[in-house]
Amino acid sequence: MDNIVTDRQLATQINYNYISSERFPNQRVISLESYKKNGAPVQTPVWLVEAAGTIYVRTSPKTWKAKRIRKNPAVRIAPSNMRGAILGSWVKGEGHFVGGEQADHILNLFNKKYGIMGRITDFFNMLRGKRSMTVIAIKIEN
Repeated sequence: MDNIVTDRQLATQINYNYISSERFPNQRVISLESYKKNGAPVQTPVWLVEAAGTIYVRTSPKTWKAKRIRKNPAVRIAPSNMRGAILGSWVKGEGHFVGGEQADHILNLFNKKYGIMGRITDFFNMLRGKRSMTVIAIKIEN
C-alpha cells in the first residue's frame, strides 16, 4: 500500500504548469498533434486521464507519436472524437514522459476510466506485439 502514489503526492512530485481537465470536461478523447522532423504536424486521437489537475495520455513506446515527442516535445491538443474530428480549440504545450510508480498509477487510472473497452484495446495491442505502455504528461505553454 505504501508504493501507491496518490493524486496529491503526484501533484507535489511534478512541478509543471499542466493543462487542467477543466478545458476538457468529461472528455474521453483528445487530438494530440506532434511534429515530424520536417515540422509537418501529425494529429492522432488519444485517450486521456486527469490526475491532480494534469492531463496524461498513454501509448506504446514504439509508436511514431512517442518517437516524434522524444525528438520534439512541442505538441498541441484539442478535444476531439475518436475519429479525430476536432471539437474545440487547440492548446500548445510540451509532452513529458512519466515513468516508475507515477506511470503505474496513471495506467491504473486509465484502466478504471476506460474499463472493458480499455481491456479489449490492450488485448488487441498485445496481439500486435505492443505489450508495454508509456505515459506522456502534457505541459501547457504560458
